[in-house]
Amino acid sequence: MKYVLAIDQGTTSTRAILFDLAMQPAATAQMEFAQHFPKSGWVEHDPDDLLNTTLKTCKDVIANHDITSGDIAAIGITNQRETTLVWDKTTGKAVHNAIVWQDRRTAPFCAELKAEGFESEITHRTGLLADPYFSGTKLRHILQTAGDPENLLFGTVDSFLIWHLTEGRVHATDATNASRTMLYNIREGAWDEVICNRFDIPMHMLPDVRDCAGDFGHTTVFGGDIPILGVAGDQQAATIGQACFEPGMMKSTYGTGCFALLNTGDTLVTSENRLLGTIAYQLGGKPTYALEGSIFVAGAVVQWLRDGLQILADAKDSQPMAEAADTEQSLYMVPAFTGLGAPYWDAESRGAIFGLTRNSGPNEFAKAALESVGYQTRDLIEAMQADGAPKGDENVLRVDGGMAASDWTMQFLADILGASVDRPTVLETTALGAAWLAGMQAGLYPSQDDFAKTWSGETRFTPRMDSVTRDAKYAGWKDAISRVLTTPQ
Repeated sequence: MKYVLAIDQGTTSTRAILFDLAMQPAATAQMEFAQHFPKSGWVEHDPDDLLNTTLKTCKDVIANHDITSGDIAAIGITNQRETTLVWDKTTGKAVHNAIVWQDRRTAPFCAELKAEGFESEITHRTGLLADPYFSGTKLRHILQTAGDPENLLFGTVDSFLIWHLTEGRVHATDATNASRTMLYNIREGAWDEVICNRFDIPMHMLPDVRDCAGDFGHTTVFGGDIPILGVAGDQQAATIGQACFEPGMMKSTYGTGCFALLNTGDTLVTSENRLLGTIAYQLGGKPTYALEGSIFVAGAVVQWLRDGLQILADAKDSQPMAEAADTEQSLYMVPAFTGLGAPYWDAESRGAIFGLTRNSGPNEFAKAALESVGYQTRDLIEAMQADGAPKGDENVLRVDGGMAASDWTMQFLADILGASVDRPTVLETTALGAAWLAGMQAGLYPSQDDFAKTWSGETRFTPRMDSVTRDAKYAGWKDAISRVLTTPQ
């Protein structure tokens, strides 16, 4: 057996990547799928799209690389987190469209939880905040119209895929995905009965929670029998793929959103700055914790320039446009299309652009869009530092995701952070993390310590901006943020 198959089911596309014995990507297949926006702030996916693009990309990558299922030692799954599905266990059919992590429809219920003082209970038990981002309130919303829950199952995308790949034999998730539901007690390592009761969620619907590297059943849908041996939510998988195994190590992934994780080891840090406590990974029954800051819109802002405003034909055009922008203009784009995430957590705020002049055009919009990612990352890093993260020159940020390929964006990130930014040789760190979990469990890939030694950097971006300019630009960003917030900070 020569390969590990990584399934990377993301927010806007699904990818299947074959990794060889050297843990290098050997072949990739990718398919985009439709985004559905029933109302302002609502985001849905067709569950059939999630499943069918997974099956199609896996079959394509196997066929196009001229191999068979017998050449694949194991499957690893990584997925968009928090996106919520409910399906009938007798038919396998979902009873509602998947409610995507970006969706804000449950903001009123979250406000109710805060008003009654239940948010502190949620934070203590789950490490999370009472925000529409997480799965629990989405599940409650679906159940309000789903009818009798007796035959219904809940899952994040990984569980939904596992259930279908194993043809209904396995209803399971891993500890990282469970930790993002707002229903899982990350201190005790179990579904939380108190929270489930408050949300009116029957606990029989919930999947079995397992280690990130473990037995998630077998699939025969691609021909022969292939074990599923690794599962992790996409941001935790990227943390693993970046080999951030030591406390204090940080990574930031730039996909549809941006997610920065700081490894805190066996200590669950209670943030004083509205960051999240979460499980970075769980191996051998032992959880490793992290502080996380979540930005809802990163790469999605470039997608909006392309599909919404139609001022660029391809996402790759954003870099040369930013380079050509008028340096005398200071535009600030706050991409709060579905509210603001960490450290603001304002579900009702919406996007805005400040500093427009008659000379502002597509190039300036592209520059402001890319810069917004750097500013939002600095928001997260400053909050992490206030919670005890490493500071100064010792703080090196490892980056990955589609936007990390942009030299201009990564240089601005280093400039606005005043810190080094390391881009790895293998940019597919999310899929690599899932592949390593499965391959290690199959005995094909090295141990955790030896895997960490294989990490190599392609480029280190170091700050070029002087501190006066850096602070002035960031002050402008903070002013822009203050103008879109709907809740006092």
